[in-house]
Amino acid sequence: MFEPGLFPASVLPPSVIHPDRALSLDASVVTIGAFDGVHRGHQALIEVFVRQARERGVPAVVYTFDPPPRVAFGAAEKLIDTRERIRRLRFLGADHIVLAHFTTEYRQRSPLEFIEELAALSPVALWVGDDFRFGRDRAGDTALVARHFDLQLLPKVVCSGGERVSSSRIRALFAQGRNAEADTLLGWQQPWGTERMNVEVRT
Repeated sequence: MFEPGLFPASVLPPSVIHPDRALSLDASVVTIGAFDGVHRGHQALIEVFVRQARERGVPAVVYTFDPPPRVAFGAAEKLIDTRERIRRLRFLGADHIVLAHFTTEYRQRSPLEFIEELAALSPVALWVGDDFRFGRDRAGDTALVARHFDLQLLPKVVCSGGERVSSSRIRALFAQGRNAEADTLLGWQQPWGTERMNVEVRT
């Protein structure tokens, strides 16, 4: 894995980091997720999301969490620290990054409060995973999002062996001592970008 601070600011595209509820835009394309590790699956999906934003001529906004929800609930450990996660998201083309502090207070917000925050970004498209849940008691779901925005479901990304690329799988590989395989799925071995790997986006 890359060490934090690998990418100096001079080689990164400009982007702006915001706390939650601080950003307002006239239009955008938004994706929401933990993006722990910013692994090859994330990279393939962010490429699609950023391309759509460029085609529509609007900013690409990544909405993410610190710490990632699974880490906050004690179900996992971070693959990389927050500073490095932001650097990788910037490298991949995010124009704005909303970094929501996943505190107890934040988790008590209602689903509609979260919808109101997203509305301030004026998304022309909003990308989430098919299992996306949000708000107090995880009461919000993709059906609620679809009632307010043009919902785009993030497809699964699999490697050449047909297995899904995920942060959980990478953690399991590290736990088994299969570090080379885990690093390959992370995909950040090259100094100024990502190695190419045979990955497939499945809709």
